[in-house]
Amino acid sequence: MRNLLYIIFCSLFLNSFSQEDAKAKGILDDLSKTTKTYKSISADYAYTIFNKEKKQTDKLSGKVQVKGTKFKLNIPGSIIVCDGKTIWSHNKDAAEVTIKNFDPNNDDQLNPSKIFTLYETGYKYKFDKEEKIGTATCNVIDLYPSVKPEKKKFHTIKLYIDKTKKQVVQLKMLMKDGGTQIYDIKSFKPNAEIPDPTFTFDTKPFKADQIIDERD
Repeated sequence: MRNLLYIIFCSLFLNSFSQEDAKAKGILDDLSKTTKTYKSISADYAYTIFNKEKKQTDKLSGKVQVKGTKFKLNIPGSIIVCDGKTIWSHNKDAAEVTIKNFDPNNDDQLNPSKIFTLYETGYKYKFDKEEKIGTATCNVIDLYPSVKPEKKKFHTIKLYIDKTKKQVVQLKMLMKDGGTQIYDIKSFKPNAEIPDPTFTFDTKPFKADQIIDERD
């Protein structure tokens, strides 16, 4: 799950390639401008995995809160909290907390603060079509990895963007193994009032052997 979330939530700024779709670029530029006006974001999402080999579908849900470089991510079995300098990862099943230094410029670290601008680097893009998701009419943009694509587990990301609100409502990953992974944004609250203590994690209830401190 952590590896998957890293793929989804790591930084992706689309560079301007001369061969790319001008319509897609305009839509993504508008999305970027809108998203960057938000001081904070609180969103609930549903996560669906279709495994072609096992012929099964798994459905999960989660919540993400973002304020600048600070974030809190609730996923099944884990809570990940970052105050912009330190990141705490609480594995509920193992009853452990891992603590690390956080660098917002390090693309190797999980960074949900970039979830809604995930298109911003390392991808080529193309306008696909218009499609309805629920009541929203969406522009569908296909993203193709341009940086070490052979190391990616997916070959295409389909980004569904509400034409009116200029917000991401769904993200669909088409995997190289034939599977599909879908994130549906169920609720999206820009400029939500999120107290700063939300982005710190209290380790006092944990014993010393339950805390793994990997900070320098």
